[in-house]
Amino acid sequence: MGRWALDVAFLWKAVLTLGLVLLYYCFSIGITFYNKWLTKSFHFPLFMTTLHLAVIFLFSALSRALVQCSSHRARVVLSWADYLRRVAPTALATALDVGLSNWSFIYVTVSLYTMTKSSAVLFILIFSLIFKLEELRAALVLVVLLIAGGLFMFTYKSTQFNVEGFALVLGASFIGGIRWTLTQMLLQKAELGLQNPIDTMFHLQPLMFLGLFPLFAVFEGLHLSTSEKIFRFQDTGLLLRVLGSLFLGGVLAFGLGFSEFLLVSRTSSLTLSIAGIFKEVCTLLLAAHLLGDQISLLNWLGFALCLSGISLHVALKALHSRGDGGPKALKGLGSSPDLELLLRSSQREEGDNEEEEYFVAQGQQ
Repeated sequence: MGRWALDVAFLWKAVLTLGLVLLYYCFSIGITFYNKWLTKSFHFPLFMTTLHLAVIFLFSALSRALVQCSSHRARVVLSWADYLRRVAPTALATALDVGLSNWSFIYVTVSLYTMTKSSAVLFILIFSLIFKLEELRAALVLVVLLIAGGLFMFTYKSTQFNVEGFALVLGASFIGGIRWTLTQMLLQKAELGLQNPIDTMFHLQPLMFLGLFPLFAVFEGLHLSTSEKIFRFQDTGLLLRVLGSLFLGGVLAFGLGFSEFLLVSRTSSLTLSIAGIFKEVCTLLLAAHLLGDQISLLNWLGFALCLSGISLHVALKALHSRGDGGPKALKGLGSSPDLELLLRSSQREEGDNEEEEYFVAQGQQ
């Protein structure tokens, strides 16, 4: 009877993990292809991003309210001094990372975007070394060389290479290195109380909006104000379809963050990192099959080389964690930089199960 119960428990955990991974894949891969599709007809990616930030803020505020009503415990609200001094740098870097990433979709293919964004781990490691969040080791140097070499091979003589788009997404990856380093430093400040990812998103979005708005005003403001799709619309149905499409993108963006949190809270950060590696492979295969992205043998070899570097980094983190006897060893950064905020947050909230179990249950309904 005991053996049977263990088998059922193991099977249930495997099915649950698979379901959460598939949910994460749906949101992560879905928003990549959705944003690429949307920017083909709507050439205002910065405006699109600001609207996404507003939607994420709305859903974060609603989630906080639900948790507060259920637990009868007030959520953290930072003072203006802490908000501007400690959160603002992270918010600005995050806004530029997301904004430039979406901007690049106008120029680059999904495959080039996916590969170049994977190189963000390279910049994260560099900035982690600069801020002394990581110790310089030979294995880290090998990781950097593998990722950099893979990126060079993937972009070398690519038939669909676009310099402007590549510069945008590479700039986003560079800023992403700063972003996730600052995020790690922010979440390590336990006195701020931002360990819950919903609280973090709630506090980040307004400053991200304000940080991205000047860039939007300069590069898209005039063109958007004269566009018949928004301000000078003549067809109400077209306007509603555009706004609905933009709102759906914001829902996908929030769903991505929420699905990441569910996956980490129910499994582990290592599961999330490994799932992120296979997600990159799935994205490239879908881009080649659905969008006709041209990927040569040399490009595939470069992608494999980059993934080997990311996989090595994940393996090193797993060994480091096991050697130190727990998740606290995950001091560095995982394989997928877009997941790091939730990866770290979940590790610091194991003692707050009552509140989190309610929140997770809401997401599974």
